[in-house]
Amino acid sequence: MSWIPGSRRGALARFALGAAIVIVFTATTTAVAGLLQFKQLATDLSATPAIRHAQVTIPNPGDAQTILILGSDHRAHTPLSASNSDTIILVRMDPNSSTINVISIPRDLQVQIPVPGGGVQTAKINAAYSLGGPNLVVKTLKANVFPGLAVNHIVDINFAGFRDLVNAIGCVYTDVDHHYFNQNIGTAATNYSSIDIAAGYQKLCGDDALAYVRYRHTDTDIVRSARQQDFIRQAKDQYGQSNLISNRDRLLRIFGQHTQTDPNLHTTDGLINLFNLVAFSDAHSIREVHFPANLLPCTPTACFVSADPGAEAQAFRQFMAVVPAATAPAAGGAPAGGSGAKPAPGPGSSPAAAGLSADVGDGRTQAAALPHAGMPVYFPRLLVAGSQYDGPTAGEYPRGYTIADPRGRRYAAYRMVVVLNPILGQYYGVQGTTWASPPLLASPSETRVLNGRTLELFFDGHKLRLVAWRGPHGVYWVSNTLSLDLTNAQMLGVAGSLVRIGAGA
Repeated sequence: MSWIPGSRRGALARFALGAAIVIVFTATTTAVAGLLQFKQLATDLSATPAIRHAQVTIPNPGDAQTILILGSDHRAHTPLSASNSDTIILVRMDPNSSTINVISIPRDLQVQIPVPGGGVQTAKINAAYSLGGPNLVVKTLKANVFPGLAVNHIVDINFAGFRDLVNAIGCVYTDVDHHYFNQNIGTAATNYSSIDIAAGYQKLCGDDALAYVRYRHTDTDIVRSARQQDFIRQAKDQYGQSNLISNRDRLLRIFGQHTQTDPNLHTTDGLINLFNLVAFSDAHSIREVHFPANLLPCTPTACFVSADPGAEAQAFRQFMAVVPAATAPAAGGAPAGGSGAKPAPGPGSSPAAAGLSADVGDGRTQAAALPHAGMPVYFPRLLVAGSQYDGPTAGEYPRGYTIADPRGRRYAAYRMVVVLNPILGQYYGVQGTTWASPPLLASPSETRVLNGRTLELFFDGHKLRLVAWRGPHGVYWVSNTLSLDLTNAQMLGVAGSLVRIGAGA
């Protein structure tokens, strides 16, 4: 299907990722706080009124739970009709599963909204929020997307809460795939939120993190949803129990000030039931279930996505699935151990068979544009056929820079950006840094030797998200696109072809 970016005048995405961070990260509250902490949490959440007549099914203690997380610009005591919801995320926690399953519903999904008072309205699913609030979002999901869905809790957080929560947990190291830029000068073409975040692995704090996850200027709803899930995964991978325990009071205050929930989460019993499950799930990996969206041609007034009902049903089964420990994705969603799914083999003697082509000349030009990188520069001899480097552009691509670790120590780094499809927002990249232990590389799924080099593999489900390699003077990795468009063979082929400039390349 074709995609033509259209102007979405004045549309500001409001994301619920902060709520996901709190729900997933406050995992040790029951173990360290006790009953008084839950009473305080109930008080904090009561800073905003509960969602009236919430369309939820109250779970029994110990049962699996499904949480609907909404991102909106709704403020307490203001009409819902003046509010927007641009993120719909479902989180599934099951005590019998080794994963926390997460799925994002595209805001531009075309649905039939059962409007209050009777009848239906064909619109994007995010319109359900302004028409009837969180309860209508639940009804619309059941009627159009997942008929078997039972929501146990609703969490609606506004954008200011996300920004403050990211700052409270100390910001998030993020693998940014390309340069995100827009300067709003009041024209139709620039009428989006301003943003200027360069490509490369870096720490994103409140305002930048908010701008990054809500960006919707030059990519698609599919990529935007993938970016949200990727940010959640990277945040969860970086922050453990000690950070949460030491910051829990501040986190809970922020959460309560900017969040509306169902009435059950205003009670001590409801909170204990949820957080017992969260605590049990703390060590579980995030399993990102991708929504099977198809891009539809834009009309003069809107751009929609659609989904095949059969594919939606399959995605729902994956979302609800109990994943045994023996086959569970490891950290970052990768197959664990020897029983998990293995990636496709490398391209072997025929890169063309994997959709790769040689591009040594352009790679050498990229590397030569980094004369002061502060570390050995490697580039791939193979790229995905039809893709090309972004640049070189002086001062932008390839990017040489420094990155600071949590203690403030600085390390050399560089990023090469490769454009797969700029219209669809698909970019992959090559990263190097002298920081030997960035959080991104903390938990590889497995290692594999290719071309005499030991590669660290990181999966998202059964697809390679990242392939890394450690040299004597730095670490290097190849990042897939946010929507994981490169095949496993292509990821292995590109990573396996990395060569140092001047070493016969």
